[in-house]
Amino acid sequence: MDDSAVPADLSFEEALKQLEAIVRQLESGDVPLDESITLYARGDALKRRCEERLKAAQARIEKISLGADGAPRGTEPFNAS
Repeated sequence: MDDSAVPADLSFEEALKQLEAIVRQLESGDVPLDESITLYARGDALKRRCEERLKAAQARIEKISLGADGAPRGTEPFNAS
């Protein structure tokens, strides 16, 4: 298994927490170059996982449509345009 591989069941919150820790490490400047490269690859994989989770959540969102009188008349799929 590649060091940058992210488990499929990793939650958005945990992936974000790990990504934030990696950013802090890289910003500290105290990480050797080889480790920085490994951390960057892991961070990139975590970023992609977070984006996937957000897109999946966005696809499930429905918006409430309102009638002319302002009363809810049903739901429509979210359009992320």
